[in-house]
Amino acid sequence: MKKGNIYDGYVEKVEFPNRGYVRVTIPEEERTPESGDTAYVWVKNVIPGQTVRFRFTKRRSGGKMEGLLHEVLKPSDLETSDVRCPHFGICGGCVYQTVPEEKQLEIKKEQVLHLLEPVCPELHFEGIYASPDEHEYRNKMEYTFGDECKDGPFALGHHRRGGFYDIITTDRCCIVNGDFRKVLRATREFFEKRQIPFYQKVKHTGYLRHLLLRRTANTSQLLVDLVTSTNMAKEEEKALLDEYVKELRGLELSADLRGILHTCNDSAADVVKDEGTTVLFGEDYITEELLGLHFKISPFSFFQTNSRGAEVLYGKVREFALDGGEAAPKTIFDLYSGTGTIAQILAPVAEHVTGVEIVEEAVEAAKINAGLNGLTNCDFIAGDVLKVVDELTEKPDLIILDPPREGIHPKAIHKIIGFGVKRMVYVSCKPTSLARDLEILQKAGYRVKKTCCVDMFPSTANIETVCLLSKLHEAKHHINVKVDMDELDLTSAEA
Repeated sequence: MKKGNIYDGYVEKVEFPNRGYVRVTIPEEERTPESGDTAYVWVKNVIPGQTVRFRFTKRRSGGKMEGLLHEVLKPSDLETSDVRCPHFGICGGCVYQTVPEEKQLEIKKEQVLHLLEPVCPELHFEGIYASPDEHEYRNKMEYTFGDECKDGPFALGHHRRGGFYDIITTDRCCIVNGDFRKVLRATREFFEKRQIPFYQKVKHTGYLRHLLLRRTANTSQLLVDLVTSTNMAKEEEKALLDEYVKELRGLELSADLRGILHTCNDSAADVVKDEGTTVLFGEDYITEELLGLHFKISPFSFFQTNSRGAEVLYGKVREFALDGGEAAPKTIFDLYSGTGTIAQILAPVAEHVTGVEIVEEAVEAAKINAGLNGLTNCDFIAGDVLKVVDELTEKPDLIILDPPREGIHPKAIHKIIGFGVKRMVYVSCKPTSLARDLEILQKAGYRVKKTCCVDMFPSTANIETVCLLSKLHEAKHHINVKVDMDELDLTSAEA
């Protein structure tokens, strides 16, 4: 197979995170005695059972081959749902919109089991739980200003799938609330009408960079944050932003517009970075309610992007933490605690909970949230788990692990094992990292007592997994027997 050539193939299976294993019949003119007539190529953003056309891009060491999806020639038998979103297949978000929810759950379940079963021989899998909301579930979006193509129409939305510069105006996206679509549309039209330029990363010119929106599901509050460069005179900028606030406050929204913010960002990276935030209207936070607790959410603090799905996820974490076969834990460590959501959900059943999180803003938010909920038995420490665990003097009864996508640092995981706790609950947003870490934990004497998945991200390829691990004790492995040599009929040589 030659780099750059176009091939057709059949998607035999899809592994996490949405890497399709495509069977290809090699054209006769490209066959060699070593290759035979069939090859297998990994192609992203496909569905099992599709016939696809792709461009061959690379051959990695070990013979692994990769391609870039060009088009779907024949849909899969799994695809029986109508496409709700006109941006489907163009923006880099959803993958499974044409697949009914129950089939999506089956696909994701099989992908997780494919990764976990080889490393967990006695895996007890409870099942996969659906999100309460299949559509309009996302409570946070970061949109980018740009153009649809070089020198093309002004756009505000997401990057085109497979593109680095092109932006698609995703004002009809169906995984966000209608308020997001209204604010996005109004924002794009407002700045396009005034011909305000977007920021160009290469030239470091222009003004508009990102639009950050957050909306609570259970309390219906909305927060808007416009992210720009500082490439505008202050007086001109103030007049412009005053008009923008007036525009947004005139919209008919289903949520309570609690705040409109302005964040400056002159960094070279194409990410939302806070280099100074000003409140243009209202407050700089919104408050969500989960499982009877209240959580203050600032523009940049971590919070699960599916509020009602988070209630399912955290409900399973609490259930696993209070597993019926064990006594309630007195001391809990919540490592990678974010804004302290899990720590606070477990605080009522523990004597003391310690959360550790590297993002200082998240730690401050966790402290504020604990105060809002009247919890006095929670402490939150800002720092890297790898370093902070050396400073913790308490001995925990339970450890909660909710690391970032890359999983637990190899050195940190051995320090965590050193606490010797009877139980751990591991929450993972990337099952490949989870499988790697479970291998290490099992070699250290833990077993996966039970696990489940929660689909926090319908229509996309992502999935959350929760595992309860318990420590295997020596008494369960060995029976010590004392044998008196005088009682055995042995020769002196045998003895």
